[in-house]
Amino acid sequence: MPELGQGAQGKSGAGGDVLQLVSFKVGNEEFGLEILKVQEIIRLRELTRVPNMPDFVDGVINLRGKVIPVIGLRRRMGIATGEADKRTRIVVAEVNGRVLGFVVDEVSEVLRISADTVEPAPKLGQVEREYVQGIGKIDERLLILIDLNPLITDAEHGQIAAVEQEAQAAPTGSWNN
Repeated sequence: MPELGQGAQGKSGAGGDVLQLVSFKVGNEEFGLEILKVQEIIRLRELTRVPNMPDFVDGVINLRGKVIPVIGLRRRMGIATGEADKRTRIVVAEVNGRVLGFVVDEVSEVLRISADTVEPAPKLGQVEREYVQGIGKIDERLLILIDLNPLITDAEHGQIAAVEQEAQAAPTGSWNN
């Protein structure tokens, strides 16, 4: 069973751990993220492109006065791109001490699943092993449990910090979206 943060676990009536997850879709796949990692979920809004922004950052948003870099999970996970629609959301979460937004196709629900229904991640390739914590079984559905921390390398965190500094220092309206 994968190691998940203690704050996202509770005790079930049967004495086993219960995982509290936010489920969302990226492409045709359903993912789960520990609920305590999620700060908020907002509707997709227009993203501002910052000059010389790393390819993995779609843009930035101003969320209550704080510049938040936004990363498209489709591109980051190697899933074919799709069009945003009214269900598209930005999941705002903390990743290695930094607040980031992640574009997802749809936020499904908040789930409570028994930790004993989670199996270890399959050993498919390096990328999958890095961010997939396990596979949760809910009736006939499979939920890919992810850890956002490995999605962004230390070097990329440095690039994100530079984007944030540049965005904070620029005069309002100096960039085109």
